[in-house]
Amino acid sequence: QVQLAESGGGLVQAGGSLRLSCVVSSRTGSSFGMGWFRQAPGKVREFVAAISHNGGRTKYADSVKGRFAISRDNAKNTVNLQMSSLKPDDTAVYYCAATQEWYVVYVTDSQYPYWGQGTQVTVST
Repeated sequence: QVQLAESGGGLVQAGGSLRLSCVVSSRTGSSFGMGWFRQAPGKVREFVAAISHNGGRTKYADSVKGRFAISRDNAKNTVNLQMSSLKPDDTAVYYCAATQEWYVVYVTDSQYPYWGQGTQVTVST
């Protein structure tokens, strides 16, 4: 059983910053490849960022490159998404996702079998 729990969402003004966290709970204690996705109202869920199980590889969507940073602390089973220079277009529910495959940075949501419940991020003008 793998459970993911996101936190850190909220309301922020354009140009501000937020830090999302995702804690992974697993009976096996395995490391996971992790991804962040987001879904805005009326839109399909889209890839934001991914990090491999050991943090050695990262990948970002073009829309967030240079503004968002994904990181992980395996000792705490936590993956973070530091979001800076936020724009109203970043408003969405943000989801973390996990795969038990190593050395991967998947950008497609179907490649992640485990998902959190999501956390709302709202960026005001």
